[in-house]
Amino acid sequence: MDKKELRQKGIAKLQELALHKGKKQEKETIILQLLFASRLWQEANCIAAIRATDIELDTQPIFQRAFQEGKQMVAPKALQNRLLTFHPVVEDTSYHVSNFGVQEPLITDTVAKDEIDLLIVPGIVFSSRGYRIGFGGGYYDRFLMDYKGQTVSLVFNEQIVEDWQPEKFDLPVKKIITDYRSEVVYE
Repeated sequence: MDKKELRQKGIAKLQELALHKGKKQEKETIILQLLFASRLWQEANCIAAIRATDIELDTQPIFQRAFQEGKQMVAPKALQNRLLTFHPVVEDTSYHVSNFGVQEPLITDTVAKDEIDLLIVPGIVFSSRGYRIGFGGGYYDRFLMDYKGQTVSLVFNEQIVEDWQPEKFDLPVKKIITDYRSEVVYE
């Protein structure tokens, strides 16, 4: 199967899961408990995450928990040159919806890549080796090329697919946390 087909099937699985709100929330609770208990979370001072769409794992509890614990949260903006910039956000930050349907902060201040301790990397399809297929465009692959901090993806078990090969430019995340396997580490 090619990436486009895998992406379409992955989106369909996420849309199906989103229809079952109780089941989705149960899975999110498991994943978030594992994230918050992890050494990655506990040692991170600056955490980057998207404001998730309805079909993705709800990231709002991540923002809330970080604010409660005094951690710095940063959220991405996608630039026209297929690059990402990250911006500091607080509880009352204003957002706008991008062309991709993602909430991006209206803030113009940026945070340097080397200031981000933990990058929560989104995606649609994941392999058990940490490779991912995103929404397309390669924004995160470009960002990860010289990113030195920790990476984690928060993944519903339905998103794990093994029968595909990453391309040479694909970069794996260091850790995946799922609702099925407690934790999988790739270091």
